[in-house]
Amino acid sequence: MFEADSVLLSRLLTSLTLMFHAIFATLGVGIPLMISIAELIGIRKKDSHYTLLAQRWARGYVILVAVGVVTGTAIGLQLSLLWPSFMQFAGNVISLPLFLETFAFFFEAIFLGAYLYTWDRFNKPIYHWLLSLPVVIGGGLSAFFITTVNAFMNTPDGFDLTNGEITSINPMEAMFNPATPTKVFHVLTSSYLTAAAILATIAALAILRKRGNAYHRKALKLTMVVTFIFAILTAVAGDLSAKHLAEHQPEKLAAAEWHFETEESADLVVFGTLDENNEVQNAIRIPNMLSFLAFGDFNAEVQGLEEINEGEQPPLIIHYFFDLMVSLGMYALGVSFLFLALWKLKRFNPFNKWVLWLVVLNGPFAMLAIEFGWLLAEVGRQPWIMRGFMTVAEAATTSPNVAWMLLLFIGLYVVLGFTVVRVLRKLFKDNPAELELEQKYPNVTKSGVDA
Repeated sequence: MFEADSVLLSRLLTSLTLMFHAIFATLGVGIPLMISIAELIGIRKKDSHYTLLAQRWARGYVILVAVGVVTGTAIGLQLSLLWPSFMQFAGNVISLPLFLETFAFFFEAIFLGAYLYTWDRFNKPIYHWLLSLPVVIGGGLSAFFITTVNAFMNTPDGFDLTNGEITSINPMEAMFNPATPTKVFHVLTSSYLTAAAILATIAALAILRKRGNAYHRKALKLTMVVTFIFAILTAVAGDLSAKHLAEHQPEKLAAAEWHFETEESADLVVFGTLDENNEVQNAIRIPNMLSFLAFGDFNAEVQGLEEINEGEQPPLIIHYFFDLMVSLGMYALGVSFLFLALWKLKRFNPFNKWVLWLVVLNGPFAMLAIEFGWLLAEVGRQPWIMRGFMTVAEAATTSPNVAWMLLLFIGLYVVLGFTVVRVLRKLFKDNPAELELEQKYPNVTKSGVDA
């Protein structure tokens, strides 16, 4: 009973940390790209609105990075404290990407400091913009390296198992395991999508509160264009991920789709409920679509859960995580398309309050999609911490102090969350964009282009 409680508490604490960290990690990857795009547009168009966008986004980004460092450090700490058997078993295999992730962060941090403190220090602004590129690259590399560790846990590779011990380690093969391409692609595209959607939410709220001006309208247009582009790419990444699961983790795909029997021309099950006999009720069925999603062939055979040992079947609740993730992703695509269509048609107003409220909702929805995606990835791997080699129960600590750790970290995350919100509000609410624009760029015309 004690071991079971220790395992449960360890899972709860790790889940809490990962879900809290996902917010800052996602924005930490995505916002540098938005900063770089905004500054480049400002330089090319000689438009100080976009330059100010880059400056203000960069200030907020620094706060998010600081908290992301704390939560990222907590994850590293918890890997050793809560999952010592896993680190002892596989630590040598995953040490390379863990080291490189730290290197990528320092690479990003060095250039972020140079970027922040060299505004107006160059005769040609394009030279300052070039400093944003290492920040974008560093953020992307951090996501890449840490995602390869998660990919390894899903499809372990790059070693031999001899008498229960890992031997013949090939770190590069472990890092570039079968799950790496689709996972990295999905993480990056969804991070860029979510960052753009969150910034669009902020701009839309400013317009709804009657404080919006040319600055906020330009911010909204830019962020919605980026949202639309990456919503499409995220959908492509999701399709590739499904095909990867069909080949390498069929049990996760079957559980996510409530596909119990192996059959050809398999239907896609959307939402619904299960009765006591695991019969699907009240669901929407899309004929043959699961076969197409899994193999690109409407008549392909899809493996069912009946072929998976009962003790190795993922929890069936991941079906809802999958449906919610996909639904919210489609919402992002639909809302961004609607806004851009109204904008381009010109006869319609994309800034009417109903469209703006849809945009406001899209930011939180996109972040929820990130959380549901990670729940699908992690819960869908159960009961394994390292698929096929070590279960979560085998990897967890037996320490009696996990409950105290859980309370301690809950308190830490409450304080961090409150502090971030408070600091960001003070940083921007007490220094509105229009006042800063007037102070910094007094020669800007009403259109926002420098006179």
